[in-house]
Amino acid sequence: MVTEFLPTPARLLYSSCSLEKTLLCSCSFYGTPTPSVQWWMGGAPVGANSVDSSVHVTSTIIAPWANSTISLTEQPKMSTSLLCEGKNQNGTHALSTLLMPRKSSFLPQTFMKGLIQGVVYGATAASLLFFCLIPLIMKLAKKIAAVRAEKSPKVRACQEPKLSLKPKEPEKSTITPSSENHLIDGEAKAQRGEEG
Repeated sequence: MVTEFLPTPARLLYSSCSLEKTLLCSCSFYGTPTPSVQWWMGGAPVGANSVDSSVHVTSTIIAPWANSTISLTEQPKMSTSLLCEGKNQNGTHALSTLLMPRKSSFLPQTFMKGLIQGVVYGATAASLLFFCLIPLIMKLAKKIAAVRAEKSPKVRACQEPKLSLKPKEPEKSTITPSSENHLIDGEAKAQRGEEG
């Protein structure tokens, strides 16, 4: 029994790049008929029979899959594009990667590392400063609250002595003679009144 595959365009299903001693990139395409894989570096095709000894390409085809790997033993001279292209009669699919020389890529990594360290150190310093200033801020807040409390009319009214709203009881009046003469005169008048 023969299984017939429906025609499908080439599709990139997997790709990866890793950098250790050499740069190693791979692409896997699927399609019917089985796609052919072509690598392009800086706009020029690179194949298994490449003149450049620093570039090695290996491909494996297991229908309907096509897998290809490229390795670079030397870093590119300048920013170079690396393109992995899978193609069959029904369509083409490609992936482009920008290769940067290691020296130039070192600068952004150093910059990012320094930026992250700066942010972490700055946040730590700000936190320590904030925690050291909390007691001072608390004392200052208490002093401000005390000054406001002294100036507040409600507080002053509470601090003044309270006046009683209860009416005072009338005092008993006592008459004390101012002099004995007055008293004697009063007695004499009283006696005269009795006689008269």
